[in-house]
Amino acid sequence: MMAQRWGERFPALLAIALPVLAGLAYMATGEAPQHYLIVNGGALVLAALILLIGLPHLEQRGRLIAGIVLLVFFALPLVTGPSTNGIARWLPLGPFILHAGMLTIPPLVVLAARDERLGPPALAGALLIALAQPDFASAFALTGGAVGAYQVRSDWRFGLVVIGGFFIAIAAALQGELPAVPFVERVIIDAVHTAPLMAALIALSLAGAVLIMLFGTGLPRIARYPTGMSLFGFWLAALMSNYPTPLAGYGAAAIIGFALAHAVAFALPDAAQERA
Repeated sequence: MMAQRWGERFPALLAIALPVLAGLAYMATGEAPQHYLIVNGGALVLAALILLIGLPHLEQRGRLIAGIVLLVFFALPLVTGPSTNGIARWLPLGPFILHAGMLTIPPLVVLAARDERLGPPALAGALLIALAQPDFASAFALTGGAVGAYQVRSDWRFGLVVIGGFFIAIAAALQGELPAVPFVERVIIDAVHTAPLMAALIALSLAGAVLIMLFGTGLPRIARYPTGMSLFGFWLAALMSNYPTPLAGYGAAAIIGFALAHAVAFALPDAAQERA
């Protein structure tokens, strides 16, 4: 039973692990602070446990509660901080801070894509939170998730979210940039100048992760497309401006967030899913 579960979920773990391991190699060779490697390595172990142990089956009530909890955690930095120059995107967790969007958006888009009635309003509400923080990367990832949902469902409501998300992302980009932190933001751009082979490795690993999430996890399209497109949104934002590089950059949030997204997808009842 455990071997069968591991076999089913290994592709999802591989999609997460490829860029994480490439990022760890870059940090190790680039003399990043030691705790960066420890945090990301520990987060990868936690991601493996989340995927292997899994979640209980999520019926309609459970999906609704989970969606509300994710939205609350995404919005929490606006209340609790910390805040830098009026920008509040991080959840404090003891000595660590987690990027709220990277932690909550991957599972949120999986849940939202399942519900044609509540999914689009949930994504629209999350986009308004991203604008309030403001966070271009989160807005772009949410828009990517909506693109994935629309690709499967062809529902005009998800299409409206895509259009609105595009403009909200632009608005967030105009007011939400902070200086880049080495090994966190602009990882590929910085590596091009100092370690071009590592830059290529990280880029290829992220491209591989997106492709595996889109086409290779064995999940239904309604789970694969929003998940893969949200990762693509985070990655594209990191290439365009000073935003965290998902999975490959320092930070546990994306590693845990995408593990939760796949765990949620595996926990949904088959009747609630459309298979490719």
